[in-house]
Order: sequence, then structure tokens, then C-alpha cells
Amino acid sequence: MGDLRMLELEARSPACRSWTAAACEPAVVRRSLRVAGVVGTLLVVINYGDRAFAQALGPLDWAKMLLTFFVPYGVATYAAVQATRQAQRK
Repeated sequence: MGDLRMLELEARSPACRSWTAAACEPAVVRRSLRVAGVVGTLLVVINYGDRAFAQALGPLDWAKMLLTFFVPYGVATYAAVQATRQAQRK
């Protein structure tokens, strides 16, 4: 299993590996989690607040609310990595 993982890592381009490494930097992860927490919460309140107050949330709604946090996390991570990479090029 370890050999397969190494082959997968070697198959990736250096640019992809460096992008992934930058996305996993603790500062990027912390910032993205904060953004996802704030923006995701606002989106959940906007999209599901009325149903939550009416106590009409089903299992699918809970799953959608959880997924709502992934979009701002992804956007914040992408923006942070791209900004970092662009600053390093200068």
C-alpha cells in the first residue's frame, strides 16, 4: 500500500505537489477554517434559518448544511494558495 502511495505522489507534477503542500500549510488551513466558519454559518442561517426555527429540518437538510461549509473553505484555500504563489513569483 505504501508503494502505491509513493507512485501516486511521483506521478503528480511538481506544481501540483507544491500547490497541495501550500494548501496544507497550517496558516492557510486556519484562515480557511475561520472563513468557512463565518461564511458557512451566514449561508446556513440565510438558507435554512426559517426551517430551523420552524423545526422542519430533515436528515437531508442537515447534510446540506454541513456541505455548505465546504464551499467557502475551498474558495478561501484556493485564494490563499494562489496569492502566496503569486507573491513568491515576484
